[in-house]
Amino acid sequence: MMNNITNFLILILVSFISKNVYSQTAPFRISLEPISIEGLGGLQSFAFGQHNGKWLLVGGRLDGLHRRQPFASFDQAGHNTQLIVIDPFTKQKWTSPLTSLSTELQDQLSSTNMEFYQEGKYLYLIGGYGYSPTFDDHFTYSRLTAIDVPSVIQAVINHSSLIPHFRQIIDPQFQVTGGQLEKINNTFYLVGGQKFMGLYNPMGPDHGPGFTQEYSNQIRKFILNDNGDKINIQHLPSITDTAQLHRRDFNVVPQIFPDGGEGLTAFSGVFQTKVDLPYLNCVNIESIAYQPNRNFTQYYNHYHCAKIPLYSASKHEMHNLFFGGIAQYYDSLGTLVQDNNVPFVKTIARVTRDANGSMAEYKLPIEMPALLGAGSEFIPNEQLSTYPNGVIKLDDLLDDTTQLGYIFGGISSTAANIFWANEGDLSSASSQLFKVNLIKNKTSAIDNINKHSTGTLKLMVYPNPNDGHMIIEYHLIQSSDVKISLYNGNGKKIEEKIIKNQTIGNHTIIKNIPNLSTGGVYFLTIKSKYETAKQKIIVEP
Repeated sequence: MMNNITNFLILILVSFISKNVYSQTAPFRISLEPISIEGLGGLQSFAFGQHNGKWLLVGGRLDGLHRRQPFASFDQAGHNTQLIVIDPFTKQKWTSPLTSLSTELQDQLSSTNMEFYQEGKYLYLIGGYGYSPTFDDHFTYSRLTAIDVPSVIQAVINHSSLIPHFRQIIDPQFQVTGGQLEKINNTFYLVGGQKFMGLYNPMGPDHGPGFTQEYSNQIRKFILNDNGDKINIQHLPSITDTAQLHRRDFNVVPQIFPDGGEGLTAFSGVFQTKVDLPYLNCVNIESIAYQPNRNFTQYYNHYHCAKIPLYSASKHEMHNLFFGGIAQYYDSLGTLVQDNNVPFVKTIARVTRDANGSMAEYKLPIEMPALLGAGSEFIPNEQLSTYPNGVIKLDDLLDDTTQLGYIFGGISSTAANIFWANEGDLSSASSQLFKVNLIKNKTSAIDNINKHSTGTLKLMVYPNPNDGHMIIEYHLIQSSDVKISLYNGNGKKIEEKIIKNQTIGNHTIIKNIPNLSTGGVYFLTIKSKYETAKQKIIVEP
């Protein structure tokens, strides 16, 4: 679900100049190969499990971006009320309705944005949001369901009974939607998400029928013991952080850290506590602690999308790939565009953590073929060599080309910003299936590093283009004198100002520079005692 992205926020254009774009020979290349399966409908924000090359898809929505009108948003017609089995190799599809199952199972299994995790043959589903015909209202469900994936796949194919293969328990700690469920060693981590009760309304909880919205602000840890009959949950102390864990509809990716230990990284997510914009930082989660990374900024792929984790043990490098979705920033012909309406994007990006623990973001030279990716899932190749947490062992991929898996579903949008015009026909649930290949050869592509992702000054100049009136924002991690300089396109200094003894934190300067040439290109430089950032500015009437 997306909140109301207020219209008064400004469209900001932030341009890279040559010194702010660094090229790196990519550690690998990625290719996308479209695959068609006859009769395969669209689906987004679903859960999946797999066994012996076949997939089981559960829940999710059959429509596109939710509409803004409460009566139409997350309506019952958009529920996925079938179990779907797909064989991508033979290009076959089978379905079975949920109607033979209990009402409690039908409610949760037709919901959207469930948290899920497959361990062995069991797919565990937590929470989810949807309309319950039993209570004639929209709920976030407080249930955990265990599905015997191989047995259900066979039952769907053979049209046999589904009932023996599902078990369900109720637990208020699991009343979460839009979070992420992962494991570190033997412990489950339910990260972020929210409890949303009632009909969605972009005007707020006190308008129309009203709703309640409660972010978890937590990492909820638990041990799950399952003997195939009974499920026993042992809750461990939760971690609460109302500033850094106030996130939902985001990407939590399993990691191998430089020391070889397992962990997680929570990337971006929505919405910040003080403004309806995505988080730009990440949170690293290990078994004994968590730590926000304030030295890295993620500009691309802010919303839940297909993602792939790969680790090179020989280089101690952790690579995270993100495919399309929704983001506050996107690249337009070499210009990084900031759009506070948070549009659909095509960007495919890589975030890499090096052997020293430093993280940087790279834009790949390929894009999604359309505005795709939000609410999609990557379904990995079961034959790949992985760490216990599912991270792919990059060093074990010895062939020139390796099929990593598939990307399926998500939202397909006809335009970048559709929310306020959305009458249900501007987006749809995608039925597109992509085979994802990793290519390792001597003619690797060049990935461009987003230098802003590693800088601490976080310089922004807006609006841009402008007429000489602009707002300059930056951040200091140390007290410092700050020099602000403006140069024309030929490198001639136009203006310079030194501000003494600026304190740690965010700083904003409103600037009016008269007599700049219309159509001219200028470069603004911010220099502290420890870092320099530069910005390209375009002057228009």
